[in-house]
Amino acid sequence: MTTPRRSWMLRHGIAATLVATLVLAVVGFCLPEGSRASAGSPVTVTDDLGRRVVLPRVPERIISIAPSNTEILFALGLGDRVIGVTDSCDYPAEAKARPKVGSIELDYEKILDMRPDLVVAVGSLQRQAIERLSQLGVTVLAVDPKSIDGVLHAITLIGKATGAEGRASDLVTSLSLRIERIAAKVATLESSARPRVFVEIWNEPLMTAGPGTFIDELVSAAGGQNIAHDAAGEWPQFSAEAVIERDPEVVVLTNFNRAEALVRPAWWGISAYRAGRVYEVHPDLLVRPGPRLVEGLETLAKLLHPEMFK
Repeated sequence: MTTPRRSWMLRHGIAATLVATLVLAVVGFCLPEGSRASAGSPVTVTDDLGRRVVLPRVPERIISIAPSNTEILFALGLGDRVIGVTDSCDYPAEAKARPKVGSIELDYEKILDMRPDLVVAVGSLQRQAIERLSQLGVTVLAVDPKSIDGVLHAITLIGKATGAEGRASDLVTSLSLRIERIAAKVATLESSARPRVFVEIWNEPLMTAGPGTFIDELVSAAGGQNIAHDAAGEWPQFSAEAVIERDPEVVVLTNFNRAEALVRPAWWGISAYRAGRVYEVHPDLLVRPGPRLVEGLETLAKLLHPEMFK
């Protein structure tokens, strides 16, 4: 039976353990920095699992088995090369029209029939799939970002593996400038000027984002303080009593349940409720490790400091 919490996790492309945020390892590439491989040139990279991935030529037939990687591929202008995605790959809109190869359970026979030059996976979440596909003779690239910087590195790695390193460099530069603009503005904030934030991932049971998650990093980078920063796990259950005691000044909802959240009598005394600072944010902007994570950062910055980010 699928529980509400598991449904949320499957919908947003994160595994049951929600260990969706991992670090990027050192990458290598056989061509000089800044060069672009021609269609017939061999491409060699070291992926985030430390695997040496060799492609005889720039891949023209690519399958993505993670929503975040699908977003990266399309952001790099490689949508025309993407021949297959998962059921959870819903952004951009064009991705929805691509043939589906499964979700948590992949259709390996269909993947083989599609004859991909490259399958792009998420390392720690899809190790079994990576091993299975590799045994079947399919070339797989694993990226494993667990931080904002990790996402930028993942974009760079995918760009190198697909011969789109120039586009990847431009995208990383653009995203970095947006990140730096926010960092420069919040750098001077005193601790007292950084609002206490509660991010509600699920309401029954009440679940939030703890240390080691993208959300925890984004709240801090946006100039806030995550009230669950010291929780025991990455995605802990959090009692209503604990929320009330820690008195968040901003509440961010990611489960499209604002109407329900606003009628909780026990919460009406919380600073965020008294000030009318209870907001909804699309969860994909906060948990999916792709280019839109920077949009999530900007969204949080505007909610936490509207006077600074108009």
